[in-house]
Amino acid sequence: MKFVDLHLHSRCSDGTYAPEELAALAQRYDLSAVALTDHDSLEGCPPAAAACHAAEIEFVTGTELTAELDGNEIHLLGYYLDMDNLALLEALAKFQAARQNRIREIVARINDLDIPLQSETVFTLANCRSPGRPHVGRALVQEGFCATQDEAFDRFLKKHRPAWVPKFKISALDAIALIHQAGGLAVMAHPGLNRTDEAIPKLVQTGLDGLECYHSKHPPGTVSHYLHMAQHFNLLVTGGSDCHGVSKGKATMGSVKLPYIYMEQLQARHLCVGIPYTPTTCI
Repeated sequence: MKFVDLHLHSRCSDGTYAPEELAALAQRYDLSAVALTDHDSLEGCPPAAAACHAAEIEFVTGTELTAELDGNEIHLLGYYLDMDNLALLEALAKFQAARQNRIREIVARINDLDIPLQSETVFTLANCRSPGRPHVGRALVQEGFCATQDEAFDRFLKKHRPAWVPKFKISALDAIALIHQAGGLAVMAHPGLNRTDEAIPKLVQTGLDGLECYHSKHPPGTVSHYLHMAQHFNLLVTGGSDCHGVSKGKATMGSVKLPYIYMEQLQARHLCVGIPYTPTTCI
């Protein structure tokens, strides 16, 4: 039986593996296909695609967008994105600039606590266009201000801690539209973590294509719940490990193996992108 992992992060956002390393790991875990879904970025997709091609692994170009609907945070995965789509590239550049500004604000708050961390230290360590809080945590450890990344988050970076700064969020409806106009499919990531089931019908009306039912933090009951919702709304089913490498010490590749049949359904729907369809005509 063939398996896939459609939710991976690399060093091009807040993961610790290079895109090429993810391809090697996918080969080790005998995965037939993977998707790279770095936060607000397509930067790692070309090297990941090349490495997957060499390893005879199917590759799906993707990203993960942080969105909001009715005050609720929602993460949306975009699959099969056109990497030359100008509107998408302009939007991602805007999101990346917001991420970089957030880092500067976080570091400024840390400086207010008489800790002389420099923003450039974080950016150098991150070495990507989409830095995040984990990079600040790693920098605090690297510079000797914290013993571990967990300590950095507990003392400074978690919500309600002194250096926490809210994320930039795009409207969930705009995020779905952005993904669609770039030729992609929009899937709600880890719905069991965000606990926003009430948003799903509205997102479906706007064009949501699928639910990430299988996730490393979804227990069996949660998986069953979202499989039922996907069936009810005639949505695609996806899944993945949400692998971030060793930075979080938990969700690693291999922890979720999505049966390849769901990949085939995703491919079939993608063939329908760009022409009028209802969910029942493409699956």
